Amino acid sequence: MKRRLVALRTLLVAVFAFAIASLAHAQSSRTWVSSGGDDANPCSRTAPCKTFAMAVAKAASNGEVNALDAGTYGIVNITKSMTINGVGTMTAIGNSAANGVIVTAAATDVIILRNIAINGGDNGINGIKVVGARIVQVDHCWIYGQETHGINVDATDSVSLKVNDTVIENCAGDGIHIRTTAGTAVLSVDNVRIQDCGSDGIQAVDNVVAAIRNSILTQNASTGIQTSGINNQLNLDHVFVSSSNVGLQASAGSTLRVSDSVIAQNATGLSANGGTIDSFQGNSLMGNITNGAFNSTTVKQ
Repeated sequence: MKRRLVALRTLLVAVFAFAIASLAHAQSSRTWVSSGGDDANPCSRTAPCKTFAMAVAKAASNGEVNALDAGTYGIVNITKSMTINGVGTMTAIGNSAANGVIVTAAATDVIILRNIAINGGDNGINGIKVVGARIVQVDHCWIYGQETHGINVDATDSVSLKVNDTVIENCAGDGIHIRTTAGTAVLSVDNVRIQDCGSDGIQAVDNVVAAIRNSILTQNASTGIQTSGINNQLNLDHVFVSSSNVGLQASAGSTLRVSDSVIAQNATGLSANGGTIDSFQGNSLMGNITNGAFNSTTVKQ
């Protein structure tokens, strides 16, 4: 009897260990998609999936999804730390009548989107919508044809959005629209072009701290860059803003600090609008119908 019990216990331990091992291997650190893939596949390099949604589901937290070839891989909801990498291919998300990428991750998660075109077909909702994460990084992407915003951050806790080497254009709303109702939304924009949007290039609503540099915002119908709520601090360096109704506009309780930038050929160059727009060196106001004026000017020593 004792031998049978020992044998049974050994068998149960083995089965349990096998189950744990199977669960551990159910998700991979790297998964793959291909235009000829199938979502019934394991999303391996030799048996890729068809959509980002399935490849993300089958990838472990902190994993990476890669595209093997050019293709349109569907909308995706990201709920964990993840990289989606389209380097070397013409990787696209078509998001007609939907959000292209939704990020609903935890306050500790980091999401990276790299080398992806997000095409709303002129009726996509948002190219990227961020509800929660620690960091969302958008690198070398092209976002266009959205009915609302290119990137929409609408968070309830602290979040960081980093946009690098990216083009956002032809959106009915804002290129980047960012706010949080608690904590701070940190925005970093570097070498980005935002153009031909129906409202603002960048709109910071509430509790935003931003660094915007080496970027061009042109032909955005309402404002190039504006704050529209409270507690916003925007810092601009080497930024070109043109061909909008207002180039730079602040709001009560918010400050824009500008250096080595050009605000040109807008109906109004600067509108403090109850807030503060300060010049810190090397700025040019030219060709605007009404230039407006900085609240203060600091000359470089």
